Amino acid sequence: MTKIETYRPRIADKLLERKLKGKGAVLVEGAKWCGKTTTSEQICNSVLYMSDPQKREQNIQLARLNPTLLLRGEKPRLIDEWQVAPKLWDAVRFEADHSRDLGLFILTGSSVPPDMSDVIHSGTGRFGWIKMRPMSLWESGESTGDISLSKLFNGETDIAGISNLDLERIAFVTCRGGWPLSIDMEDEIALDQAFDYVAAVEKRDIQMADGVERDATRVHRLLRSYSRHQGMQVSYAAIKDDLIENEGDSFDTDTVISYIKALKRIFVIEDVEAWNPNLRSKTAIRSSDTRYFTDPSIATAALGLGPSDLIADLNTFGLIFETLCMRDLRVYAEALNGNVYHSRDKNGLECDAVVHLRDGRYGLIEIKLGGDKLIGQGAATLLTLAEKIDTTKMKSPSFLMVLTATGDYAYRREDGVLVVPIGSLKN
Repeated sequence: MTKIETYRPRIADKLLERKLKGKGAVLVEGAKWCGKTTTSEQICNSVLYMSDPQKREQNIQLARLNPTLLLRGEKPRLIDEWQVAPKLWDAVRFEADHSRDLGLFILTGSSVPPDMSDVIHSGTGRFGWIKMRPMSLWESGESTGDISLSKLFNGETDIAGISNLDLERIAFVTCRGGWPLSIDMEDEIALDQAFDYVAAVEKRDIQMADGVERDATRVHRLLRSYSRHQGMQVSYAAIKDDLIENEGDSFDTDTVISYIKALKRIFVIEDVEAWNPNLRSKTAIRSSDTRYFTDPSIATAALGLGPSDLIADLNTFGLIFETLCMRDLRVYAEALNGNVYHSRDKNGLECDAVVHLRDGRYGLIEIKLGGDKLIGQGAATLLTLAEKIDTTKMKSPSFLMVLTATGDYAYRREDGVLVVPIGSLKN
């Protein structure tokens, strides 16, 4: 099949290729518009679009009556929006189970099907999973990539790099987001895409998460509330109270939970789990998840903000910039077999991001807009936390980093803490 000549390489490309070498089928999940289908099209040799309006009903009937017909085609075969007919799951699993070949199928989907009651097999052992997110700044071509997380984990911490992004441009890419369609658009048109995404979530996509009808106005109010709590460890009860205070709505906690669960199913919300290091002291670590969207532009669009609004309100900018950094760090960490966590103890000692690899190596990261004072505060926090970690029970951190919005250069401070503008980072 024809590949896109202007395709921008994604970090997920190599992840997908690697997964296909070890599994009969790979499920590529993630938010709508993040590029799952386009990326999969570059690797597959045949494709079935389950949501093709002209064939959708026929495809659904075939999936029920004779699904093997839909699986015919040169391998690997892409089945796009497979969740339209959940019965395909078992058909794919069966063929993968009875074939000696690997890399047979790629399944893409932006939501979990509401009804999996007829699915027999979990897919364990036959399916691999990849989660795609909107583009990082490295993928969109806006980070120089001078500083590599991989190299930092390998001990190359004598860094030197540059960033070409000033605060105004960081504000723009925060509001535009990493939606692939928007990357090469004119700035004003590009900013519209996040607003369109949020409108689609409110009016249609959330209904498809679990088949429950929800009022678009109430979804919008919840998204606004969640936007105000980016990077915070707030309870669902606190979000309910915020809705009552700021939105004038009578949500109860159970309703809030059901809405958030639906938004997670369609990959709009992606909270960060708590990291639990071994500490020398018995200080308790807070285990609450930290609230984030999968892309910072969801927050700015829900709040009706543009780049100039962020520049005028640096406190809000700082919170939403943290969401941008978490998005990029999660994209980069996944390429390294790692995850991103958040750490905070009962005394308030906090680390915004912990990139923890499968082999036990980890890096501690504080996220700041920039400026000598904030950078100094971030460095002090990191050094304090590093001192509290019991290195007889776990490894020492591979690096301590203050990740910033502003600053032309990436460098290593005299105390060993790295200062890295987000516009210079890559995996």
